Amino acid sequence: MANELILIVEDNEQNQKLARDVLQLKGYRVLVADTAEAGIPLVLKEKPDLVLMDIHLPGMNGIEALARLRADPATKSIPVFAFTASVMPQDRKEITTAGFDGFLAKPINLKEFIATIAARLAGGGKA
Repeated sequence: MANELILIVEDNEQNQKLARDVLQLKGYRVLVADTAEAGIPLVLKEKPDLVLMDIHLPGMNGIEALARLRADPATKSIPVFAFTASVMPQDRKEITTAGFDGFLAKPINLKEFIATIAARLAGGGKA
């Protein structure tokens, strides 16, 4: 429990800071990238235990980034959660169909955010 490495791929500075601070407070190690283009090399290099991927990013979006991670044998098994404000049923369907391991809505509910991440890292299934 805790000390796992989590990569946050998020372009909004306030969302980055909130997620990073909450996770660090709970004992997780955290890396942050503000684009998918910056995040993918970090996944390859650091092999995080979990990736929180925003969907609407400048340049490559989170769904495209997930496809690239899943296509690479070195990163295909790393869990990736959609971390997004896109919460309409059609958005959730698209995100689920893309193959994300879980879904975390923004703005975050702190208790649910930590519980979902902790459960996944403790060996729980998809969230």
